[in-house]
Amino acid sequence: MVTSELEKITINMPPVDLGQIDLLVREGFYQNRTDFIRTAIRNQLNTHADAVRQTVVRKELVLGLQHYSRRDLEALREAGEMLEIRVLGLASIADDVAPELALEAVRSVAVLGAFRASPAVKKALADRIQST
Repeated sequence: MVTSELEKITINMPPVDLGQIDLLVREGFYQNRTDFIRTAIRNQLNTHADAVRQTVVRKELVLGLQHYSRRDLEALREAGEMLEIRVLGLASIADDVAPELALEAVRSVAVLGAFRASPAVKKALADRIQST
């Protein structure tokens, strides 16, 4: 996995839980705290994989990476259509997309994961971005 594909999260944990993680790291079960946490998250995602798949289908989400270029949005605008971005993963709008074009081509943004766009485009679409 490329570092640019990672999103940083911060968690608060009780000292006893953190101590147990440190013990497992020290005993060689995991390389470090991050390795432990990633493994725990993957295990939980595997446990709930069927529920995730069913929800993706039911809510008509794109699973994975979805990038929208200036050309994509211009084509939508010219066709008189508007985009409803619905992604589980990463959705991005190219840096060369002007806020005006985004307003003319994007009806709504619903992303479970990460949404990347220029600050100006995010500001322009602020009222169309659904909180997750």
